Amino acid sequence: MSNTKKITGALLALSMSAGVAAAADQQFVTIGTGGVTGVYYPTGGAICRLVNKGRKEHGIRCSVESTGGSVYNARTIRAGELDFGVIQSDVQVKSINGTDQFAEDGPYEGLRSLFSVHPEPMHLMARADAGIATTADLVGKRVNIANPGSGTRVLAETLLKYEGITTDQFSLTAELKSSEQAAALCDGKIDATIWAAGLPNGSSQEATSTCDVKIIPLAGEGIDKLLAENTAYAAATIPGGMYPGNAEDLPSWGPKATIVTSADVSDEVAYEVVKAVFENFDAFRKLHPAFANLKETEMVSDGLTADIHPGAMKYYQERGWK
Repeated sequence: MSNTKKITGALLALSMSAGVAAAADQQFVTIGTGGVTGVYYPTGGAICRLVNKGRKEHGIRCSVESTGGSVYNARTIRAGELDFGVIQSDVQVKSINGTDQFAEDGPYEGLRSLFSVHPEPMHLMARADAGIATTADLVGKRVNIANPGSGTRVLAETLLKYEGITTDQFSLTAELKSSEQAAALCDGKIDATIWAAGLPNGSSQEATSTCDVKIIPLAGEGIDKLLAENTAYAAATIPGGMYPGNAEDLPSWGPKATIVTSADVSDEVAYEVVKAVFENFDAFRKLHPAFANLKETEMVSDGLTADIHPGAMKYYQERGWK
């Protein structure tokens, strides 16, 4: 073998070992989101895009997983199968305390907050020909209350409780995912669907653009009592004209979307994730219309019941926010 071939072989071996070492140095993290037609999925995608932009410096590679939603994400983070997740602010409270959907799981003391994102107004969408003008009109109708494991399911059950309605009063109770509800509504398989998401969102856009769908106002004594007794929720408005066929402002309510993680995630990783978002904040706000009005100081305080992860707190203190 010539000296040239020996040198080339040695360089190739060195290059391969360097590549293996570089791969070993990388950390892979996953963000659990929700259905692809909601806002959780693009939220996770926006965060990962900014994290991956700096991966040569910090060695973290971020990927997004479409999941069943908030309850699923909280449980899967607890099991160590997801590193980060998008969950509703009210689900965050219930996961920490081990109440309602988490009663059998018990309190999750290892849940940690990073920041909150957009408000998530409730959308009660109904076929225009279904004769539904208020929540009371849902009695006797075919209603989708969302899939088990989703944050929307938690909200649907809360709404019905405060409006004094049980699923036994429906002619059909559907448990469809967010990605399935618009087609079911427009195909006439259901009369109404309960849905929570940031503004605007693909599922509401799909339904109102495909067939004659009205978004029903959510206001009155039941909603007033709900808001008074549940501080994780706030009044909200779905602006008129945002969706086809719905020209007037519509009163609603809902939680905030929050980004959470586990105490087991390293301080370094949590630090780099929040830094990627807030060091590129103008770019982040442009990645989805729901982010347009976000303010940094509100994001690091509003809707966060779980303790802020120490890695995130380090960055916030450096910025003078905490």
